[in-house]
Amino acid sequence: MIVWITGASSGIGEACALEYAKKGASLILTSRSDNKLAEVSRRCLEKGAGQVSILPYDLENPDGIENLSEKAWNTFGKIDVLFCNAGVSQRTTVEETSMETVRKLMEINYFAPVAMTKAILPRMVAAGGGRIAVTSSIAGLFGFPLRCAYSSSKHAVYGFYETLRAEYYDKGIRVTIVCPGRVRTDISINSIGKNGEKYGKMDPGQAGGISPEKAARKIVKAISRGRREVLVGGKELVMVYIKRFFPGLCARIGRSIKPV
Repeated sequence: MIVWITGASSGIGEACALEYAKKGASLILTSRSDNKLAEVSRRCLEKGAGQVSILPYDLENPDGIENLSEKAWNTFGKIDVLFCNAGVSQRTTVEETSMETVRKLMEINYFAPVAMTKAILPRMVAAGGGRIAVTSSIAGLFGFPLRCAYSSSKHAVYGFYETLRAEYYDKGIRVTIVCPGRVRTDISINSIGKNGEKYGKMDPGQAGGISPEKAARKIVKAISRGRREVLVGGKELVMVYIKRFFPGLCARIGRSIKPV
């Protein structure tokens, strides 16, 4: 099994790489940091990965994604699982969020995975099928304070990949949309704050979230089973069902939630 994971140098991406490594998969790992990728690669090989190749890349740059995808496919001659996991968040109100930040989050969270998917999809179809997973969020299912750009990018992700699933199911493509709630990663620390600077703080809710390893076990199982959607987190996931069945109540709760 050949698996390409973006955002693989930390958090959910790293944990999923290690989980796949334990299953003997060969891995292609992408993130901005080649040093961190090298360390994750070493650990994956120790866990039992067949082979590991690292392809460092900044997904904010759209111009090289086609070439990046071609390199990834040619690394082992195919890709069985494409997991578009890389992403960035924010911690600003609508008024505080610059259009530069909105565009940055859309570029990384939405346009990059879409471009990668469009590059890999025809190759997968020609090979007889494959699995494509993408990280959205529970914030991609309902809006949340201080997440206007993040939530909108994740809503867009959900719409694109639902459509992909509908169009290509009969061609052997299985699509899994991953919707994390609170997972104990550095996403809040690395979020964009006021004036575009790094937020630099761990949200209390994030700190109390489930471990990336627990999330990874659930995600990898869901992808292997071809599940349409996987919710990952703790008690906060109840909001998904409140939104589905009691949208007015969800709106009231959302207004009252402390956003960090």
